[in-house]
Amino acid sequence: MLAALVIGEVCAWLILAVFKNLRVDLPLVWALPVVLPILSLAGLSVAFFIGKKISVLWQVAKFGLVGILNTLMDLGILNFLIFISGIAEGLPFTVFKGASFSLAVINSYFWNKFWTFRGKGTATGKEFIQFLLVSVTGFGINVGLASLVVNFVGPQFGLTKELWANVGALAAVSLSMVWNFAGYKFIVFKG
Repeated sequence: MLAALVIGEVCAWLILAVFKNLRVDLPLVWALPVVLPILSLAGLSVAFFIGKKISVLWQVAKFGLVGILNTLMDLGILNFLIFISGIAEGLPFTVFKGASFSLAVINSYFWNKFWTFRGKGTATGKEFIQFLLVSVTGFGINVGLASLVVNFVGPQFGLTKELWANVGALAAVSLSMVWNFAGYKFIVFKG
C-alpha cells in the first residue's frame, strides 16, 4: 500500500507541472500533494477487498494506478519540453512525444514487473524482448495517434496549441493503454 501513496504523491507533482505549463490556476490545486496520495490509497484499498472476490480487479486497479502515473509522467515530460522550447506542433512535437512516451514506458516496466504483475527475480532476455515488442507497438499507437491529432487535425474549439497537444496526448494514451495492458498481462508477465 506504500506504493499507492508514492504514486499518488508523484502524480500530484506531475499534475502541478502540467498545470503550470498550461497556465491553469485552479483553487486549492496545491492541496493535490496531500489529497492524491490519500485517494490513491483509498481506491487501492477498496480494490484489494473487492479483488478477494474478483481476483483480476486487484491487478487491474494496480495497473490503472501505474497507468495514471505513466500518463502523467508522459504528459509532464511532454509539457516540460513544450515549455522550454515553446514548440507544440510539427516534427518537434512528434519527437517530444516519442521521448516522453519512451521514458514513461521505462517507468512502466519496473512498476508493472515488480508490483502490478509481481514478476519474480531479474528480467530474462526473452521477457525483455517481449516487453520491448509490446512497448514498440504501443509506441507506434501512442505517438502515431497523438501526432495525427496534433499535426493533421490541429487545434479545435478555440484551444491553444499547448492545450491541443495535451488533448492529442490523452487521446493516444487511452488507446495505447488498452494495448499495453493486454500485451503485458498475456504476453510479457503472464507467469
